[in-house]
Amino acid sequence: MKLIKLSLVITAAALLSFGLSGMAYAFHSGGVAECEGCHSMHTPKTGGSNLLVGTDASSTCLTCHEHAGDTGPSSYHISTATADLGTGKAPLQRSPGGDFGWLRKSYTFGTETELGDIHGHNVVATDNGYAADSTNTVAPGGTFLSSQLSCASCHDPHGQGRRLSDGTYATTGAPIIGSGSYDNSPAPAAGEAVGLYRLLGSPAYKAMAGVFTTYPIAVAPSTYNRTEATTQTRVAYGAVSTNTWGNWCASCHPGMHSSGNYVHPVDESLGSDLADNYNKYVKSGDLTGAPASAFLSLVPFAENTGDFSVLASHAKNNDSVLNGPGTSDKVTCLSCHRAHASGFLHALRFDNGYEFTTKGGQYIGSDNPLVTGSRAAVQHRGRTNAEWQTAYYDRPASKFATYQRVLCNKCHAKD
Repeated sequence: MKLIKLSLVITAAALLSFGLSGMAYAFHSGGVAECEGCHSMHTPKTGGSNLLVGTDASSTCLTCHEHAGDTGPSSYHISTATADLGTGKAPLQRSPGGDFGWLRKSYTFGTETELGDIHGHNVVATDNGYAADSTNTVAPGGTFLSSQLSCASCHDPHGQGRRLSDGTYATTGAPIIGSGSYDNSPAPAAGEAVGLYRLLGSPAYKAMAGVFTTYPIAVAPSTYNRTEATTQTRVAYGAVSTNTWGNWCASCHPGMHSSGNYVHPVDESLGSDLADNYNKYVKSGDLTGAPASAFLSLVPFAENTGDFSVLASHAKNNDSVLNGPGTSDKVTCLSCHRAHASGFLHALRFDNGYEFTTKGGQYIGSDNPLVTGSRAAVQHRGRTNAEWQTAYYDRPASKFATYQRVLCNKCHAKD
């Protein structure tokens, strides 16, 4: 018995060490996780349901994915705890999807207040202090109730979706052998499968009343929650046939695809002009870039492929693969928005609330001496230079032009 207990302790320690290294596939393993990680047969959370260990679905997820006491980007955490935030303190996590902690950050400047609600998807997590969106009662462009939004609205905790050995997708059949999210995920042999990217919902998932009709395609580097002060974290998004990110996001936001709402094209090929702009654009006033070094994680694109091996070869965090788009690659919802939340309005990857990102080689914070005059407050919007830099995943202002304009110009080059 002592030997068995020791073995269990060693196994648990090994799993924990994998988690802390940033490789968060020891627990979820590409499909359903250990049942007892989320459910308790005898001591579930009081007031909860489905024998969950949290009061609700998101609270259950955040028992692992939020950790009070973090001092920086930490493994698979996607939310900065309230205790680790405060005046002048920005959220800590740098995952590609963003940190839900930005929802806790409201800013007052002049006579205006920018509520944290507007920074992303307002998941309801009672145990962690996250509440429903106070402005939108339903998803913009849709009918999904904001009061029901949870992590499990987009992610399938039981991981039914799977990628088969021939590259096709299914919701049943071949057993899942591991994660399909990472550049080092296993290649399934005949009769095997790996999980969908981030356990996202598939057409078999019923938490959203069965509205998912497409499969999400992407690959991330195995270490992804990290600063981008020096090198970028590249998630390689894919799109093939109807399996596009625009169609997947439309599961909640179908109205964004209707006339009058669907203003910016998405899931469309960039074409030669926009692809050329992207590849040449370095920063405001500098169009000397080359396709081999053009990629910018603040403005990613979907590659016109569903080939996992191709995407995996591009999903890096060391700037070894920075190729820009070809003419058939696509703009996608995730080209401009993060999936969780960000330091900008509407979970955008970059600020579009003011013409300039930098002034005089500094971010447009309240401590930039060039941000002055009667409009200073609506330019810095209650943030310091350090907070702006955090929202840009720690990029020093020197990465941009001394007077950098909005990053819509990465594709449109109008600055």
